[in-house]
Amino acid sequence: MELKNEETLRQLPPMAPLIIEVSPVERAIIKSSALQLQKEFGHYESPAYIASLHLNAYYLLPERIAALLSNLSTDFSSQQYGAIVFKGLVDVDQDALGPTPASWKEADDNKHNLYGFISSLLHGAVPSKPVQYYVQRKGGGILHAIIPEESMSFSQTGAGSKTDLFVHTEDAFLYHPADFLSFLYLRNEEQVNSTLYSIRSHGETDELMKELFRTIYKCPKDANFDPEEALAQQETTAVLYGNIKRPFIRFDAAEQIYNEQADQTPEALDILKKFWAKAKHLIYDQFIPNAGDLIFVNNHLCAHGRTAFQAGVREVDGKIVPCERRQMLRMMSKSSLIHVQSVAHPENPFMIMEDHYGKVITAS
Repeated sequence: MELKNEETLRQLPPMAPLIIEVSPVERAIIKSSALQLQKEFGHYESPAYIASLHLNAYYLLPERIAALLSNLSTDFSSQQYGAIVFKGLVDVDQDALGPTPASWKEADDNKHNLYGFISSLLHGAVPSKPVQYYVQRKGGGILHAIIPEESMSFSQTGAGSKTDLFVHTEDAFLYHPADFLSFLYLRNEEQVNSTLYSIRSHGETDELMKELFRTIYKCPKDANFDPEEALAQQETTAVLYGNIKRPFIRFDAAEQIYNEQADQTPEALDILKKFWAKAKHLIYDQFIPNAGDLIFVNNHLCAHGRTAFQAGVREVDGKIVPCERRQMLRMMSKSSLIHVQSVAHPENPFMIMEDHYGKVITAS
């Protein structure tokens, strides 16, 4: 009977990410390795370091962590959720980090250098290469500080806070979005829940999901862009793609459903709303990151978001008191640089110049 129950559980769709408690020994190995690489290469964007990234990842990372990440890049099965939570991956020196800057523009990259080596090592173990998207922040490097900003507190962006950030795959308005994402939490004193949603949580592909393979859906750019710039073009694409039995997903609920400027056809909007009615009940929202936790995501299987919060305050013994604002570091990567060179900068193969569904920004 016990074996039968175990078999039944294995057949159920995955409803939560794999959560890994990083051991003190593993944490020490990772920090020591990052310090060694920092001493040798100076900066995590060093061309020599990036060229040897995969070798360093497999040579220096703890075997268990490297194996889990490597498996994430090849397992698209019915049981693969598409995200791994590494709890306690790094120790964050809060005093050295200092006060949270007003925005990502004021973030001190020097304070993030070691974390850049750590994040990139994880991407190297997939294996994939860290890349930067010009459309995101005119490039801005391969590591982005995500910080709540008062002026964008109600926006559907990483800089927002006062509304739920609907789950979305990163850059759903691109044909060549990142394959993998990492989110390293430097602080989360407000105790904000991170949210994840996997297309695998639906189980087998049903008739409604088959409708999402049709190329009839539009997606504007997100709220990081001016309204005129973000308007949906006539270009349409599918929400689900790849193998019909084990599909991948390209989805942004905020932009495709709630943004009237998306200008979906009545048929497309009806299908999207029916899908979202099911999907939102499958969102995993039980994880509250602590400083040093990292979430690693397959961007083709798993969407991400967060719950609403008030930046810069937390509850202590029933009282609201000031605290340092939330801060995390995001890195994106592609498993193949070859397949994105048609939309890459001609002098920088790591800089993706795609603007909106295949349109390429003119390289300067």
